[in-house]
Amino acid sequence: MDGKVVQLVQGRDKALEGDHPHRMLERFAGFPVIQVIDLDAALGKGQNDAIVEDLATRARIRAGGGVRSEARARALVALGVDKVIVGTAAFDEGGVREDFLRSLAAAVGPERIQIALDSKEGRIVVRGWQESTSLTAVEVLQQLEPYCSSFLCTYVDKEGMLQGTDLEWFASLRAGTSKEITAAGGVTTLEDVRALLAMNVNAALGMAIYTGRIPLAALRELLPTAP
Repeated sequence: MDGKVVQLVQGRDKALEGDHPHRMLERFAGFPVIQVIDLDAALGKGQNDAIVEDLATRARIRAGGGVRSEARARALVALGVDKVIVGTAAFDEGGVREDFLRSLAAAVGPERIQIALDSKEGRIVVRGWQESTSLTAVEVLQQLEPYCSSFLCTYVDKEGMLQGTDLEWFASLRAGTSKEITAAGGVTTLEDVRALLAMNVNAALGMAIYTGRIPLAALRELLPTAP
C-alpha cells in the first residue's frame, strides 16, 4: 500500500508498516513462494506495478489485488508473477462467474490462476472483505477447479489478530478438493503451521512473522529439504 509493505487487521486497519520491499524480501530468502497483494489496486487507488515487477525478478511471487479483467491478469503475468490471485471478480450476486473465469483461464492458463476464497462467518466475502455472499467455500470448490491450479483460503474472522485459526475449516476444504490449498488468516503458532502441513495445506504467514511471534529460523526448519 502506497509503495510500502503493510499489515492490515480484518482488511481495514493498518496494524504495522514494514521496511522497504527489497529488505523485507531479503528477510524471506529461502522460502519457496512470496504472496504480494497490491492493496491500492484492490481498493481502486492506483497500482504498485513497478514494485510487483521488481519483486518478481528477485523471487517466485503470487500477486493479486484488483484483478478484474483478462487484461489485468495478462499484465501481471507479463510482470513475471508465478500465479495471479483472483478474488472478488470470481463471484457475483448469482454465484460463481464461470464465463469470466473461463475466459481468464483461456487468457493466461488455469495453471497461472489461484482463486482466493476469503471467508468470514462461514460465507465468502468480497470487495476488500466488506461484502458477504451467500456462498460457502466448500460448496464452490468443485465448480472452481477447472479454472485454477490452486486456492488461497483466508479465514478472515481471525486475520491479523494473532488469535489462532480454524483448523477444522481448513480440513473440510482439504477434503473437498485435490488442488493445492494455501491457508491464511490467524496462523499464529508453529503448531498451527505444523498442523496445516500435516493435512497437506500450505501456510501463508503475515502478522505472526512481522511481530516476531514465529521466528523465521524456526519456519525454515519446516521447509522440505531438497532430494
